[in-house]
Amino acid sequence: MPAVYFHVRWPDQTESHCYSPSTVISEFFTPDTCYPLLEFLQRANDGLHAASERVRAKFGFACSSAMDQLAKIEKTAQAFDASTAVHVLSID
Repeated sequence: MPAVYFHVRWPDQTESHCYSPSTVISEFFTPDTCYPLLEFLQRANDGLHAASERVRAKFGFACSSAMDQLAKIEKTAQAFDASTAVHVLSID
């Protein structure tokens, strides 16, 4: 299963290199697009759960790395106001 990374820029201009165990994440994010924070969190949640389920379908178990990445995203997002936006820079 091809893993991919999506690169994001947070409202404070820091960047994160985020892991997805499946290319399905590209169905949830468009490169070079800004998302309101809450929408970004929902898309990350939906996309990483979908990626984890792809792993489950192929290997018989969910992907803990996808859930770890989601937890990191959610923790980082706590520092920002809901009125801010997150920029998805690229998906590799």
